[in-house]
Amino acid sequence: MNDTEKSSGALVTASLWLVLLVSAATNAIGQFAGMDYTFRMIAGAIAIVCIVLLIIRHLARRKA
Repeated sequence: MNDTEKSSGALVTASLWLVLLVSAATNAIGQFAGMDYTFRMIAGAIAIVCIVLLIIRHLARRKA
């Protein structure tokens, strides 16, 4: 594995963490901010997808 692959992998991981934090915060704060239920559930689904992808990436790196 070269440096380019490592840096792009780190970028993807950091992006997933960022999207996870934003979507989880949107889901958590949305009720108090008066956001629509559908929008909050979409944000929650995005957070779940990010969690699953982060777990898959972690397991793939452990096996490599």
